[in-house]
Amino acid sequence: GLRTRTQASGGLRPAEILPEPRRRRLLLLLNPFGGRGQALSWCQTHVLPMITEADISFNLIQTERANHARELVTGISLDEWDGIVTVSGDGLLYEVVNGLMDRPDWAAALRMPLGILPCGSGNALAAAINFHAGLAPALGLSLLQNCAVLLCRGTPSPLDLVSVTTASGARVFSFLSVAWGLVADVDIESERLRRLGPARFALGTAARLLALHTYRGRLSYLPAVPRSATADAADASPPTPPPSPPGGPVDDLLVPLGQPVPPSWVTLEGDFVLVLAIYQSHLGAELVAAPRARPDDGLIHLCYVRGGVSRGALLRVLLAMARGGGGDAVTAGPPLARVPARAFRLEPLTPRGVLTVDGERVEYGPLQGQIHRGLARLLTPA
Repeated sequence: GLRTRTQASGGLRPAEILPEPRRRRLLLLLNPFGGRGQALSWCQTHVLPMITEADISFNLIQTERANHARELVTGISLDEWDGIVTVSGDGLLYEVVNGLMDRPDWAAALRMPLGILPCGSGNALAAAINFHAGLAPALGLSLLQNCAVLLCRGTPSPLDLVSVTTASGARVFSFLSVAWGLVADVDIESERLRRLGPARFALGTAARLLALHTYRGRLSYLPAVPRSATADAADASPPTPPPSPPGGPVDDLLVPLGQPVPPSWVTLEGDFVLVLAIYQSHLGAELVAAPRARPDDGLIHLCYVRGGVSRGALLRVLLAMARGGGGDAVTAGPPLARVPARAFRLEPLTPRGVLTVDGERVEYGPLQGQIHRGLARLLTPA
């Protein structure tokens, strides 16, 4: 539980008062409504005994409403904890990351190691950690048990974050993905199937394939691959960055949304079935969207499918992802294109649609983002 260290007094050095190295202390934030509502019982039965056995002390707080976790981490004392661990799906970690970014001391707050124990319906980051640890793909309870073992042995390693600026100028920080089109539609429309756990995504995708929408838009990106010397020379003076809102690093690769993108960017315009900017290997516990992605590779893996694709071809892409990646090439081949980037801008030209950041809906309209390499820290096996 919560312990406060006593202050040294009487001239003794703190080392003489606290001779033992103190136990690691984790703040566990649990969403009791996550997934199928099994988070608390799974945590008590399978996770807490393991953490106790590893001689880690913890405080478990159940979140009571949306943004509760975000508010909590905005106010905590950082030196009380050795890590913040969410016991839920990806959505709760998104709250924690943005709560830490809300703090005046955001740069120090982001040194706080973050962990995830998957008890939600979207467990992409947990599946990515499991994958990078070399473990066989796992779901449900077995994925949770794997992640609990990895967490107990874990050490902090760098985690990239992407700052995403929306049309109103609001800025959020993302560890997983920005989605538009098929993926975002499935994420939001399948919310009402939440009780089904991960199956809701499969059912939602099937329904979406039957009523396939295309969306007109413009996708621009700064390629990550080295460009020619002439392009580099033309870009020697970086664009004037947009004014940086308080909190968070400056987006030095972006210009304000109203201005044209710099000349070194690539722009595609037309009809899209899906656009996905992803920075982890997994989009869900069973979907490998970017097999080469690493949590700290400094890359945004842009995946997109243009309009005019047949349902059969699209189904093959989704089945390949479900089998573990859909081709390991940098460009996956038609109908799925995959491009490494450092920044991107998405301008929907269709009046209505859904945009999500880390599976959470954001305002619809133009948005842009850039990667900030190693900005946060993730508890993963060494």
